[in-house]
Amino acid sequence: MNQQVGTLLDAHPGEGPGGRVPRPRAEHPADRSPALARLGETLRILVIESDAHVGETLTRRLRRHGYETFSVATGEAALDEYRSADLVLLDPELPDLDGLEVCRAIRAASEVPIIAVSAVAGELDRVLGLQAGADDYVVEPYGFRELTARIEAVMRRARPAVRPTAQVITSGPLTIDPDLREVRLGGRRIDVTRKEFDLLHLLASRPEKVVSRKQLMAQVWEDSWSRPGRTIDTHVSSLRGKLGSADWIITVRGVGFRFGQA
Repeated sequence: MNQQVGTLLDAHPGEGPGGRVPRPRAEHPADRSPALARLGETLRILVIESDAHVGETLTRRLRRHGYETFSVATGEAALDEYRSADLVLLDPELPDLDGLEVCRAIRAASEVPIIAVSAVAGELDRVLGLQAGADDYVVEPYGFRELTARIEAVMRRARPAVRPTAQVITSGPLTIDPDLREVRLGGRRIDVTRKEFDLLHLLASRPEKVVSRKQLMAQVWEDSWSRPGRTIDTHVSSLRGKLGSADWIITVRGVGFRFGQA
């Protein structure tokens, strides 16, 4: 980690020494669920490594061990490519963007497993890497067998999160089907936009919890950096109108929203 880590953590989220860190691209055509690779499928690994020689060597060795591997050398390229990976190996020292912020940006929009690989071995650096969203932290120099063992261990933890089908949510007359992306009220289909569906489904999947505006921006709009303006309120108002009652979505002032029942 570089010496500017402390400053970055105290600064406005998403701002690095060179300015605003680009947020992950939404609606990438290669969007995949995290830990997509299953038994019999080849694990696809993205290597984010600033040193071209190191990145090429690591990529070549991973391929020899049966992994499908591709590499990039910058944070900007990483934010373009991570969605097509089943696992990310991240060098925190990148030439253009702060590696911690790249890690946070990926984690805010995806659950793809991330292993930080760094020559910096300090306890604080490892803690900051894990807090930024990395699933593991490997210190260079490392044994290649150790790295592959850590990859397998991280993937074992990630795979149970993958479900063949998503659960239909029912609350009184309201039914939300995430597979069909369909909302029905009393058996009647309610036409909702993509963002309206995502917002309603997120709230309904956590019926006992308040979801903050920041969480909604990160998970529905895939934007961890912008301040929540009127966008969320506009979508909430539209949903309440379509559902015929404000009681389906309860405003918790100063915090966010929670799912209710009309």
